[in-house]
Amino acid sequence: MHVKDLYPVVQNLLGDKADKVTLALDEITVECRAENYFEIMKTLRDNEQAHFESLVDLCGVDYSAYKNEPWEGKRFAVVSQLVSVKNNQRIRVRVWAPDDDFPVVDSVVEIYNSADWYEREAFDLFGIMFNNHPDLRRILTDYGFVGHPFRKDFPISGYVEMRYDEAEKRVIYQPVTIEPREITPRIVREENYGG
Repeated sequence: MHVKDLYPVVQNLLGDKADKVTLALDEITVECRAENYFEIMKTLRDNEQAHFESLVDLCGVDYSAYKNEPWEGKRFAVVSQLVSVKNNQRIRVRVWAPDDDFPVVDSVVEIYNSADWYEREAFDLFGIMFNNHPDLRRILTDYGFVGHPFRKDFPISGYVEMRYDEAEKRVIYQPVTIEPREITPRIVREENYGG
């Protein structure tokens, strides 16, 4: 099935559950609200015409400074990439978290078990919560880590630093002591080069 043939199938299949279904650059993107996300993912997997049996990627996105311009709309989204081996097709699903201060969408681990660690990563790095996730905890940062480092408002140097304290014989956390500085490139003059 060609992507141009799949496009109307996906539109009819999802109907008004999807906010938008677009075809651009031979790729189909489905956009939806959080309350329809789980059902859309289940439909895309279980429908015989779509048959997107595999989730190959899922990530969080912070749109707060998208394209370095003011952003109108929801701040956080979860973007999933699905594959149909049977139909040799891909599809992208973007779900918008309704609350920017506490972003939450449903977990799709029940539908695609490959989503488990991807959702944990989106939680860890962006602070996106996943309802009904079987084990939602940090996966890349330390358990005591403060904040979510992929959010666009997260400071480059972080909030705390970790170091080994020789006197206490343990790892301790303390406020960041790195002072912001401007990095000036070193200039190499030809007359002093190599000599």
